[in-house]
Amino acid sequence: MELKIFFDKVDEQLYANIHDESSFFHHIVVHNENFPNWESAKIVLIGLCEERGNIINEGASNAANAIRKSLYRIKRNAVNAKIVDLGNLRNGITKEDTQQRIKELCEMFIENGCFVILLGGTNDLAYGQFLSYEKQDKLCSVVSIDAVIDLFAESEQVVAQNHLHHMLTYDPNYLFHFCHLGSQSFLNDVSVQDVLEKLNFEYIRLGQMRENFTEIEPIIRQADMLCFDIGAVKKADAPGNKLRNVFGLTAEEACQIAWYAGLNDKMSSVGIYEFNPIYDQDGQTAFVIATMIYYLVEGFNHRKGELEFDEKHFMRYMVSIGKDSDQIIVFYKSRLSEKWWMEVPYPTDKKSLLEKSSKVPCSYSDYETALNGELPNRWVLMHNKLF
Repeated sequence: MELKIFFDKVDEQLYANIHDESSFFHHIVVHNENFPNWESAKIVLIGLCEERGNIINEGASNAANAIRKSLYRIKRNAVNAKIVDLGNLRNGITKEDTQQRIKELCEMFIENGCFVILLGGTNDLAYGQFLSYEKQDKLCSVVSIDAVIDLFAESEQVVAQNHLHHMLTYDPNYLFHFCHLGSQSFLNDVSVQDVLEKLNFEYIRLGQMRENFTEIEPIIRQADMLCFDIGAVKKADAPGNKLRNVFGLTAEEACQIAWYAGLNDKMSSVGIYEFNPIYDQDGQTAFVIATMIYYLVEGFNHRKGELEFDEKHFMRYMVSIGKDSDQIIVFYKSRLSEKWWMEVPYPTDKKSLLEKSSKVPCSYSDYETALNGELPNRWVLMHNKLF
């Protein structure tokens, strides 16, 4: 496949006057007159200009270049995975064609072992991101970060307000787990939350996240893909969004999430959507997203390769639940990162698909809960899903 025909080269004006050798721009390969050799890359950046899925956010098509203007100028640290910026993906004749292009391209990049970062466009493009996992030989877990849970089902077309509905109801079903982070109760109908609960999926409100922010790390560590609506960040920190919500995540919290996602050995794609430069003040939101990308990359550079649970790299703990119970939970603690996982049994007839899902990321607090003779909530949730 000649990939060059799908991409517009990066506008030279975005980097023409960047002379600082320590800048991000001087540590990546950019699509200019020559198309980058992406097959040797570890991280692929793709700009998205599709906005037809959200008619109230006109202007989101210009997001990718606005982000690059900030991203190219921030500093890079010494440790570098090869990064290529392929430029902006050309839109299809319809928005569905664009989603299909995202599917096919992300599928190819992920199969090649690349970490894909999608910049710009509207939330419905996360559906194309999700479809790229269909042909993998395992189930997929998704984390969505948004103030609003986009589960509206009125339209058969995939648009920004219902893309999650289409993801959760897609046939054939290859979605193992879904978690929505950062929702705000006054923006969501309670029936939407009920739907997620009945499906044994998770939603964690903004206030719950702040009770102990580090507890979302295991949730993100379980995911294969992450989609981030920049409207989840409060207006004071990121005004470049149509919602312009007074409440929301801080810029620091958004960067912490990006760091967790970059560290996740399973994570193979991240999309940051719904940024609209029209509403941005002094490039503030563009800088926030650029910093998020910085932490995605730095997290990626610090991955430990913790996907094989061998005795050399993991300590194993067996905890009995209750005095008279035969229930035992097996925990694993990494010797490298000190992160925790717990083992959840599953039916043998599902083993071929769920083999990698039996060891579920958790936190030290889950281990403490088990030591107190109680089943951790996360263990119960995953057990219900597997059975």
